[in-house]
Amino acid sequence: MMLEPMKKFLFLYILFLALCSCKNNTEKTYPAKMPLTESVYASATVQPDSLYQAYSIVMGILDKTWVEEGDTVNRGDPILQITNTSPELNVENAKLALQLAKENYNGRAAMLTSIQDEIQAAKLKLTNDSINYFRQKNLWDQNIGSEVEYDNRKLAYELSQNNLNLLERKYKQTKNELETQLKQAENNYKTSLTTSEDFTITSKINGTVYAIYKNPGEIVNTQEPVAAVGKTNEFIIELLVDEVDIVKIKRGQQVFLTLDSYNSKVFEATLDKIYPRKDERSQTFKVEALFKDPPSTLYPGLSGEGNIVISQKEETLTIPKDYLIGTSKVITDNGEVEVSVGLQNLDRVEILEGLDENTAIYKPEQ
Repeated sequence: MMLEPMKKFLFLYILFLALCSCKNNTEKTYPAKMPLTESVYASATVQPDSLYQAYSIVMGILDKTWVEEGDTVNRGDPILQITNTSPELNVENAKLALQLAKENYNGRAAMLTSIQDEIQAAKLKLTNDSINYFRQKNLWDQNIGSEVEYDNRKLAYELSQNNLNLLERKYKQTKNELETQLKQAENNYKTSLTTSEDFTITSKINGTVYAIYKNPGEIVNTQEPVAAVGKTNEFIIELLVDEVDIVKIKRGQQVFLTLDSYNSKVFEATLDKIYPRKDERSQTFKVEALFKDPPSTLYPGLSGEGNIVISQKEETLTIPKDYLIGTSKVITDNGEVEVSVGLQNLDRVEILEGLDENTAIYKPEQ
């Protein structure tokens, strides 16, 4: 009977030694107070400020480039010269259509004149039918004449009234249509004059020509850009933020940026603009930041990484992030303990409640 308690004691003792041995082999650390900054990661691209794509409003052939890529331009300076390929016949056709529309609207053509003639005839008929009707009515009131004759005179009078009203409405509607056609013809003629001449694309800002997408002799259309122009010495940082982090982002937040071209050097910037529309393909939002002290040399398209600071503390209790089990537990000498966490960065997490600096914690097995 004494053997059973002894066996149980030995089993518990061996289990205790195994646990102690396992814990001794596990990495151990203590919470430490230190500064902690929480930030949101974003991919970064440097672009000139006010960068825009220049389009042609006419189809044609690129005849001449006034500038080269990298040249600085002022507002209104010519960039590209386009020769329009629209035939002169379009101009002549538009001119003829305009002349016809003017004649129709002014009434010299048969359309409005014929309606006016019909109206005049309808007025005369209405006058005649009116005289006959009221004459017959007077007789009928004196019990002279037949009822059929009275009804016929009355019907003729009413039909004449309706016919005149219809013709007057027809005249007004036709005149409005002709007026609209005249305006359309004038617009078409002006457009044909514009597109029949050589067209020069000019700069809309003082800046630099960063790209020319066509060579002389190539066809230019209205759907593809022909050049890219932006500010010369003013650059912005375009950042792509994941949709799960966008609600944490606000204007004025501090941004730390590294560019691939400048190795590990860190640049400081300030968040300046948040675009409210999400890119459905990348599931990201675009935000813009401005350099506080930009590097001396920048080019469009330089890429890098940014960290947008959303919160920071000068000193707080933290533990390594890989010592956390799930989202709110750690292993101590007393087993798993529930903790309350706060700020987080890539490798450390803030402990608000549940631990102090003297509590040993153990790294969980992977």
